[in-house]
Amino acid sequence: MQRRLLLALPLSLPWLGRAEVAAPPELRGEWPDAPAPRRQGQGRMRFLGLPVYDITLWAPEPVRAGEADRQPLALEITYRRALSGERIAERSLAEMQRAGPLDEATSSTWLATMKRLFPDVGDGDRITGVQVPGQAARFHLNGRFVGELRDTRFTALFFGIWLARWTSEPGLRQALLEGPR
Repeated sequence: MQRRLLLALPLSLPWLGRAEVAAPPELRGEWPDAPAPRRQGQGRMRFLGLPVYDITLWAPEPVRAGEADRQPLALEITYRRALSGERIAERSLAEMQRAGPLDEATSSTWLATMKRLFPDVGDGDRITGVQVPGQAARFHLNGRFVGELRDTRFTALFFGIWLARWTSEPGLRQALLEGPR
């Protein structure tokens, strides 16, 4: 009887063995009135089968589909290959335009700002984008603050690249929003 009880114990305690993963240190203090951020979901972006980056969604509260633009959250991207900051900025703008056309002045301003904020990256480098709803998008490289863009429309569209219904990567969106199964 005792042996059966001992064998069943690990099955009845699914949280055993699941270590809580600490949020990146750059998220400390980003949302002072909210609980500590927790990992909600993660995934890997591939191109032609090759890994481009790993991405993790961090948030103080569960991020709900369709409401991500109104919630505090962060996307931590760990690159798996070298990419130029200019290329990252250009691809980001192209993905943001999937939500609808942007006027030329807005596109030019946002692209210039992203080119300034997004450095060239190599394998293992991390860019963490922090959404402060209704205020700004803040960016960190390997834990170091590099700058922000205070534009609510930019913020919603930028994080929408991964979290909005119009994303070009619905499987990655699902992995981020629904977390591990």
